[in-house]
Amino acid sequence: MNAPVKQTFLEFEQSVAELETKIEELRFVQSDSAVDISEEIDRLRSKTESQLKDIYAKLTPWQIAQVARHPQRPYTLDYIGLIFTDFYELHGDRSFADDPAIVGGIARFQGQSVMVIGHQKGR
Repeated sequence: MNAPVKQTFLEFEQSVAELETKIEELRFVQSDSAVDISEEIDRLRSKTESQLKDIYAKLTPWQIAQVARHPQRPYTLDYIGLIFTDFYELHGDRSFADDPAIVGGIARFQGQSVMVIGHQKGR
C-alpha cells in the first residue's frame, strides 16, 4: 500500500497548513486514547474549508501563477488514468520527431472513442 503523499502548501496557504497539522495531531491523539475528539476535528476541518474558500476567492495574479505551477498539481497523464479507458498513446510526427511534453492518443470515455491531447511538461 502506498504511503499518503505529504501535501505541499504555498506561502499564502500557511494558515491552512497549520490547521491541517492540528487535525493530524488530534487524529494521532484520538487513535491512542479513549477520548472522542471527533467534534473538534470536524470543527477544524470546517474551519479549514472556510479558510480555503476565503483565500482562493482573493488570489493575486502572482498567487494564481503559483497555484498553476504547484508541484502537486495533476498533469495530463494523471487525468487520463482516472477519466479514460483503453488509452493508446500516439507518438511522433511526419518528420520522425517526438515532443515528450505533448501527450496525445486515442481512448474511450464512457464507451465513446475520443482523441485526447494535453501537455505533460514539468515532470
